[in-house]
Amino acid sequence: MEYVTLNNGVKMPQLGYGVYQTPPEDTEKCVLTAIQNGYRSIDTAQAYGNEEGVGEAISKCGVPREELFITTKIWITNAGYEKAKASIEESLKKLKTDYIDLLLIHQPFGDYYGSYRAMEEAYEEGKVRAIGVSNFYPDRFIDIAHFAKIKPAVNQVETHVFQQQKEAKKYLEKNHTQIMSWGPFAEGRNDYFNNPVLKEIGEKHEKSVAQVALRFLLQSNVVVIPKSVHENRMKENFDVYDFELTKDEMKKIEELDTGKSLFFSHYDPETVEWFMSIL
Repeated sequence: MEYVTLNNGVKMPQLGYGVYQTPPEDTEKCVLTAIQNGYRSIDTAQAYGNEEGVGEAISKCGVPREELFITTKIWITNAGYEKAKASIEESLKKLKTDYIDLLLIHQPFGDYYGSYRAMEEAYEEGKVRAIGVSNFYPDRFIDIAHFAKIKPAVNQVETHVFQQQKEAKKYLEKNHTQIMSWGPFAEGRNDYFNNPVLKEIGEKHEKSVAQVALRFLLQSNVVVIPKSVHENRMKENFDVYDFELTKDEMKKIEELDTGKSLFFSHYDPETVEWFMSIL
């Protein structure tokens, strides 16, 4: 296991396990299986509806709490100081823990300044070990990083071989904020798993396309949280520490970057309207 050190000195596993879209009834079993296969970082969110499953798993897994790293996120409906503060307490109960390792604002909508104040307060009270944001594009990230009392430790954004966040990383590095990837496989979009560059490199190392993609992100200093409900895939995604990509291979993968999202853009008014419609 490799770790990154956040801007407040907290160590975070660079490779974790995500439970986005994992059905609540399956979450406990999946997280237990992931932990049994070596994962120590688990990423969930209030909006996923499966914090309880994560909580059950971490209370039953037999691994000391201090060896686990749990991330959750405050959803838009809980934006604002009072709502966010209450939602943090609710997440602690659902996760069956006295503290959250990393707490993020899920989307830059609503009164996220109020949410951040509640997070700073929870951090100072020891209920949270690190705080940050998710889906904050460079403009909004710079804004909150400048005015916040505690600079975000992490920004979790769409990051994969086709969207490498090169521009965003400049500003994150400048502010000593760790980039964290959601969607490291882009949910298979753009014919991800048949990409000839990734396949050719994988064949040289006797690794899958998924393993090459994860290795590229790890060597690019990105925190990754691949998700799978299948144990064989969990094992495969974790088996990425016995090979290293060469400078030439890294360069070839860097050239796959389009600089564009394969999912949505917060700069698109229709996207923002869609987020508002699901509340």
